[in-house]
Amino acid sequence: MATISLSYICTLLPPVHVPFSSAMVSGVHHFHLSQPDPSSSRTRSDHMDTTKLLRLLVSTWNVGGVQPSRELDLDDWLQTKETSYDIYVLGFQEIVPLSAKNVIGPEKSSVATRWNSLIGSTLNRRNQCFHCIASKQMVGILVSVWVRDDLIQHLRHPSVSSIGCGIMGFLGNKGSVSVRFLLHKTSFCFICCHLASGGRRGDEMQRKSHAMEILSRTSFTKTCSSTSSPQKILDHDRVILLGDLNYRISLPESETRLLVQQKEWNVLLEKDQLRTEAAAGGAFEGWQEGNILFSPTYKYYPNSDEYYGCVHGKKHEKRRAPAWCDRILWYGKGVKLNRYERCEARLSDHRAVRAILTVEVESTK
Repeated sequence: MATISLSYICTLLPPVHVPFSSAMVSGVHHFHLSQPDPSSSRTRSDHMDTTKLLRLLVSTWNVGGVQPSRELDLDDWLQTKETSYDIYVLGFQEIVPLSAKNVIGPEKSSVATRWNSLIGSTLNRRNQCFHCIASKQMVGILVSVWVRDDLIQHLRHPSVSSIGCGIMGFLGNKGSVSVRFLLHKTSFCFICCHLASGGRRGDEMQRKSHAMEILSRTSFTKTCSSTSSPQKILDHDRVILLGDLNYRISLPESETRLLVQQKEWNVLLEKDQLRTEAAAGGAFEGWQEGNILFSPTYKYYPNSDEYYGCVHGKKHEKRRAPAWCDRILWYGKGVKLNRYERCEARLSDHRAVRAILTVEVESTK
């Protein structure tokens, strides 16, 4: 585990067409066998002096080891032509190929720098000013958090924590990078994950193990004696988790493909491993997610709309049934989901997923 102070994570960057397919959300799915403790720091709404509402764009994207070109247009992904948000939380997986050299050797920080440069130039192109308050890479995982200029003066105690739980149980090919900070009087925690892969029976147990490790092992440096700088993930007021969680659909491949063609999302979601695990009291019990009204985000041929294994004549391919691997969840109160959607950029074998959220923030009158 690595916990890194502000001096190592705060990067101010100077002030790419990715079309989206959006689906309006008709509700929220609650993994609700247990409810948040109303006395916890996440539910102290009755102690607020005043409540501000901030708009967040949160997105996760497994880019499959593909480095971004200078011409990659991020305007549609970041919605800069439509509106502006207060905070952008962008999580990536596989910004570099997960080869032994990249997992064991020094990190290729130039790739993260390239992504951050593209993001910064996109956000600050139209008389706007956003600052990258945290950017941290662990092997292929990258999280990048951007905050509107006028909010910076109200932001304190930023910190990151990295958990490796991949090869040998600790290397960073799988795991998480988390960012926390205090905005006004409200603490935020964002967890960007890449969990164990695999579609074989029992692989979901490894994913569950990774998730539970991340939730239990992640810890932030306590920066003061007050409770305004929580150390553990679930001690924060607003908790949002994003990433390639790699959960699959527990149906035969042929049946899964047929149901995907028929857009029988509800039938497929009944066998979605993440939801069935949470309902059984697993790692994500008590978390919430928007209703999924879009096609599975994995696995595609790169630069194609065809799911892997659907192109005739390609031999010796590993079979990969479609699945909703890429997800965004939140825990506790004070978070309202406006949209939950997927991106149609064909950069990799995954489609990005994006959530538009409104969050409550406590501030002094």
